[in-house]
Amino acid sequence: MVFGKTSKIDFKVIKYNVLGKFLGWEDVRGATLQLCPDRQSVMDAAFVFGTSYSQSCTLDVSALLQGVPEPVFYEMFLQFEDEEGHARLWPVPVENPAIRTNNQASHLRRFFLVDGLSGRKVNLTNVPATVTFAAELILSVYLPTGTPGGDNPPFLLTVKYSTRSSTGVAQVSFSVSYIQDPGTAQQATDIAFGALGFLAIIYALLETSTWTRRSRLPNISFMVIVKFFANFSGSLANVFFMVSLGIGIYWLIVFKGQQFSAVERTLPTAGSQIETNFIIYLLSALVLKSLDLIHILITQLTVSIFLIDWEKPKERGTAKASMGYQKATSSVSAWRTFLIANEWNEIQTHRKVNPTLQLFAVLLLLEVVGLKNLTSRDLNVNLHPGPNAYHALWSPILRFGIAASVWLAVGIAQVLFSVGLYERFVEDKIHQFVDLCSLSNVSVFILTHRCYGFYIHGRSVHGQADVGMDTMLTYIRKEEENLCALRGLEAYSDVQTFEVLLTDRTRAFYDRITLSFMEVPRGAHIRPDLHKQRLNGYFALNRFLVSFFEHRYKDMDYMVKDKFFLEQIMDMEFQEPGDISTLYNDDRALFSRTLFYSHELVLLLFEILVFSAVDLAAQDFVLSTIVTFVVQKFVKMLRDTLGRRNLAEKTLVEKQFLI
Repeated sequence: MVFGKTSKIDFKVIKYNVLGKFLGWEDVRGATLQLCPDRQSVMDAAFVFGTSYSQSCTLDVSALLQGVPEPVFYEMFLQFEDEEGHARLWPVPVENPAIRTNNQASHLRRFFLVDGLSGRKVNLTNVPATVTFAAELILSVYLPTGTPGGDNPPFLLTVKYSTRSSTGVAQVSFSVSYIQDPGTAQQATDIAFGALGFLAIIYALLETSTWTRRSRLPNISFMVIVKFFANFSGSLANVFFMVSLGIGIYWLIVFKGQQFSAVERTLPTAGSQIETNFIIYLLSALVLKSLDLIHILITQLTVSIFLIDWEKPKERGTAKASMGYQKATSSVSAWRTFLIANEWNEIQTHRKVNPTLQLFAVLLLLEVVGLKNLTSRDLNVNLHPGPNAYHALWSPILRFGIAASVWLAVGIAQVLFSVGLYERFVEDKIHQFVDLCSLSNVSVFILTHRCYGFYIHGRSVHGQADVGMDTMLTYIRKEEENLCALRGLEAYSDVQTFEVLLTDRTRAFYDRITLSFMEVPRGAHIRPDLHKQRLNGYFALNRFLVSFFEHRYKDMDYMVKDKFFLEQIMDMEFQEPGDISTLYNDDRALFSRTLFYSHELVLLLFEILVFSAVDLAAQDFVLSTIVTFVVQKFVKMLRDTLGRRNLAEKTLVEKQFLI
C-alpha cells in the first residue's frame, strides 16, 4: 500500500445488530457521523492521508439514544487495490484500553458506538438509566521507517467508552494521528549538540583567555570563572538556537516537501519526546541568550570613557570667584565636548536593523502573506485556505522553523541594505561620528578592559576648532583640496581609529588620576572645594592623555602597528605586552563594540527567541509581535538610561546636557 498527499484512506465497516445478524456494509464516514452529525463539511479531511485530524462535538445523550436505540456492532476494514488493480480488504484491529490481557491492551475486531441496552433496568422496554457511548475514537496510522512489519499494525482504531445518564450531555471526539519511529533523529541531534557544544567550549575558553590577557590577570580568579561562564552562555545559546532552527527547517522541508511523492515521513506527534525536547532546546536558548545580553549590557554600561579636548586656550587669566577661591579661567568652549558627548549618547543604541520595521515585515509575511499556514500538521501548503476548509492543529516545530527563517531573512536583508547601500550613499553614523570628532578637535578614549580599549583620534589638523563659520568652511575646503595634513595620528596617515593595549604602568597612572575625581560625589549642592577637586582631576586627566598621545612620556610611550591577519580573525593579541603600550591600526571601527551596532546578531537572536517563546505559549504571532516590541523598547530604554548615566560620570558632562 502506497499513499500520496491527495490519497484518500478508504475504510469500510460491516454492521451487525445485537443478535449478530448481518446488516450490510457502510462507509466509515457515515458511521462516525452518527456521533457528530454537524461535522459533515469537514469530515472528509480526516481521511486524506497525512492529515492529522481532530474534531469534537457536544450533544444530548437522549438525542444520541434516539438515533441509535439498539447497539450496532462494527467490523472495520481498509479497502485498497493491489498491484494488479484488484480491490482488497485489510481488517483494522480495534483496541479498548479498558480490556487488557496480561497487562497489555488486547486487539479486538468489533466495536460499537452507542449502547442503550445494558442500561435498562428490570425490563428491556424501560427507558435506560444510563447510556454507554464511544467518547473518543482515535485512528492511529503507523508509518514504518523501513520494511513494514513488527508489532505495530499500520492502522489501529482505539475506542474509549464513557457512561452518562440518559438525560445528560455527551462530549465526543474523533481524531486521526500519525505515528512514526523517530529512528536516528534524536541520535543525529545528540551528535550535533556534542560537536557544536565542544566548539562552544573552545570559543568560550579563547574569549576568556583574551579577556584575561587584556585585563592583566596573572592567575585564575573568581572573576575569570564568572567571565568564562558568561562567554559560554552566549556560545551555548547559539548552539541551542542552531540545533532548534535545524530541526524546524528539516521538518519543514521533509514533511511539507511530500507534495508529489509517497508520504513516508510524518511530523512528531503532539507531546512526543521529540517535540518536548525541542521545546526544552528553545527555552534553554532563550534563557542563555538573555544571560548573554545581560553580559553585554553590563560590559557596555561599565566602560571607562573620556573625551580628550585638544583645543588650546586663546587666553588665560585669574579671576576672583564669589565662592572665595582662585580658579583658572579659559577661553576654550565646553560646547564642543558637550556636542561629542551628545553624539556618542545618540549612537549608543544605533543598530543596523530597524526593530520596528523588522517586526512589521515579519508580521506581514506571516499573517498577511499567509506563511503561517505552512505550519499546520497536514500536507497542505495553501497560503490562503478557504473559510470552510478544515484547519489542522499547529505544530510548534514548524511554527518556529518558519518564524525564525522569516525573521533571519528579513534581518539579513536589512543588514545588507544598511551596510551596502544606506551607509554607503545616505548616512553612516559611526564614521560620521569620527569625522565630527575631527571637526570638534576632540578625541575619544575608551577602556573596555583594564588595559585594553579603543581610541578615536579627533585632533584637528588645523590646530583649532573653536572658530567661526567662515573659518570652519575654509578648513573643510582645504581638506577637500588636500591642502593640509592628513587626519591620522601618525604623519602621512589617515587612520583615526585604533585598538589600545596599555602597559600596567600607564593604566596605574590613569587610575590614580581618575580616582582623584571619580570618588567625589556628584550633584548641584556639593562643597566648592570638592567641585574644584573634580575639575582639577578632569584637567589633569586631559593633560595626561594629550601628553601620552604626543609621546611626551618616555617611560609610558607607545607604538603604532598593524595586527597580524590571524590576530584580526581570532580577535586576540599573540605577542606578550612589553614595556610600551601598543596602538593597533583599526580600519573597521571596532570601537562600535561598545555600542549596540556591533552586537546585531545577539540582539536579533534574542528577539527571535522572545518572539518564538511567546508564540510557543499562545500560538499567536500578533501577540508575539506586541510582546517583542515591548521587550525591544525596554532593552533600548535600559541601555539609553544607564548608558547616559555612565557617560555623565566618566566625562563630567552633566546628564541634563545629554539630550
